[in-house]
Amino acid sequence: MCGIAGMVAFTERLRPEREMLRAMCDTIRHRGPDDFGYMISNQVALGMRRLAIIDPAGGQQPVYNEDRSVAVVSNGEIYNYRELRRALEAKGHRFRSNADTEVLPHLWEENGTDFVTQLNGMFALALYDERAGRLVLARDHLGIKPVFYALDGERLVFGSEIKALLASGLVERRLDVDALGEFVAWEYVPAPRTLFQDIRKLEAGHLLEVDLASGSGHERAYWDVPLGAPEAACADDEWAERADAAIGRAVQAQLVSDVPLGAFLSGGVDSSLVVAHMGAAKTFSIGFDDSSYNELAWAQRVARHLGVAHDYEIVAPRVVDRFDQLMEHMDDPLGDFSIFPTYLVSRHARRQVTVVLSGDGGDELFGGYETFVAQAKARQWQQLPNALRAGVVKPLLDHLPPMEQKKGLINKAKRFVEGFEHDPALLHARWRLFAGETRRQALFTSEALAAMPTPLGAHILRYAARAEGCDEITRMLYVDTKSYLVDNCLVKVDRMSMACSLEARVPLLDKEVVELAFRIPGRLKVAGGETKVLLKRLAARRVPRECVYRPKEGFSMPIKQWLRTDFRPLMEELLAPARLAAEGLFEPATIEQLKGEHLAGRANHSHVLWTIMVFQDWRQRWRA
Repeated sequence: MCGIAGMVAFTERLRPEREMLRAMCDTIRHRGPDDFGYMISNQVALGMRRLAIIDPAGGQQPVYNEDRSVAVVSNGEIYNYRELRRALEAKGHRFRSNADTEVLPHLWEENGTDFVTQLNGMFALALYDERAGRLVLARDHLGIKPVFYALDGERLVFGSEIKALLASGLVERRLDVDALGEFVAWEYVPAPRTLFQDIRKLEAGHLLEVDLASGSGHERAYWDVPLGAPEAACADDEWAERADAAIGRAVQAQLVSDVPLGAFLSGGVDSSLVVAHMGAAKTFSIGFDDSSYNELAWAQRVARHLGVAHDYEIVAPRVVDRFDQLMEHMDDPLGDFSIFPTYLVSRHARRQVTVVLSGDGGDELFGGYETFVAQAKARQWQQLPNALRAGVVKPLLDHLPPMEQKKGLINKAKRFVEGFEHDPALLHARWRLFAGETRRQALFTSEALAAMPTPLGAHILRYAARAEGCDEITRMLYVDTKSYLVDNCLVKVDRMSMACSLEARVPLLDKEVVELAFRIPGRLKVAGGETKVLLKRLAARRVPRECVYRPKEGFSMPIKQWLRTDFRPLMEELLAPARLAAEGLFEPATIEQLKGEHLAGRANHSHVLWTIMVFQDWRQRWRA
């Protein structure tokens, strides 16, 4: 696991310098505190920071082919590197280390840009072929590892985090107001955009090939989630056996490590299933003193049942003291509250291990979100007379204050009805939208709105269109996998684990598991109001049924209460009317109304308020 950075100059005037490369890599030292490596050759500079996992003594980067004409820096792990290495050695390639990354330049020599199709792992890499005059950036099939880049006619600048690009001094810090509209709506910026006009995310399953002579670059997809018709020939039990075997192989493949390894354990379906396939394991959890947010009892029960060593920590509500520290890692910001518990459990685990396995991905592949159930119930709701829906139920729910607990019947009902304010073409994603078009018109100034031509659901509609012809469950899963998983969940896990110099692996997103999951019929994912049908059956084989068949809680924190207490001074500072008016993006009166209703307990506006707080800090911190 590492952080990478570098640049390519297309003119003599911009020849890369070692001090610039060092400055870029120093910004991502947390991603790799164990070692560093630099290479500067003519127009190209490659740099990395290393977290030593495999072959700690011999796995330095950059790695090269035999005559050093091909150089690679890489962030991540290649889980099938042993098989690839054996095949390459049979063809005469010679290796200098036992590191997984060393297969990359040799694979390139054999296959060209198709080399990435042979990789099973999580990675973001930069490969320079001196003879061919080409540089290639590539990102793993599901975007588990990030890479950002800025490309114009004079240079390419890239890195594992945006702060590395900014440290080069070669990228302008211009705010993309259009992307800001999407960020406030979805709590993330949909790829390939960022909040900086000149910086892009390389999309999942994509590579960027740059010709050094002309300075031209071409980005293309090399892999996508398979969307063929689900196989109908398998019986349900056979699907279960195939999925269980694939998950088991993925977990075992990802146990390879030359440093201590453990797992996150929430006590939910996904993490419990991963831990059950590990055998002997060290597991980690955190909890809050608010009982509706605390799942420690479930994690402890699963750990006892599986006989694994379990370590946990109760977190006091003074997480406000961590705000400044965590925002330093939000140069590509998220409005997702759960960055805090993700960071805290990562910090807790890092005291004992360097690598953890995580259960992320199960919800997107196997249908775990309540939004799928909401979409199914939408038809029943719309069959009710409009007079009852609009004239009785909605006014009643608008009148009722939200409950203090995390979910509850009233909170769920309010969110369900709110979802119908958004475009039904967004499918289930409309229940993930906290600032739809009506609210956007009130939140932003007219000047800001004029700079926001992109419809709020553009990326959702684009992915839904790609899955046209699939059954509705498959379409929704594809949308979530390509959007919410890649641009929110995986960003959160990568950024917060790397903030602690901890490598987080996600075996449920193994390429074999993903491709199998999208062949499994939708009825084995969501049916009759039950989510994750097949995965729950698998988990129930290994852990107590009551741990599996319980209401889904999710990994979050009581931010709606904390905005009224610990976080209130920070909210008042970041969302001060005078400050908002001077910046000219948000309507101060609208923000004041939302704050007032939230503080009085009349409504829960925590998602919108928090996301704007994150942006306000981001803008001040990065001077965009």
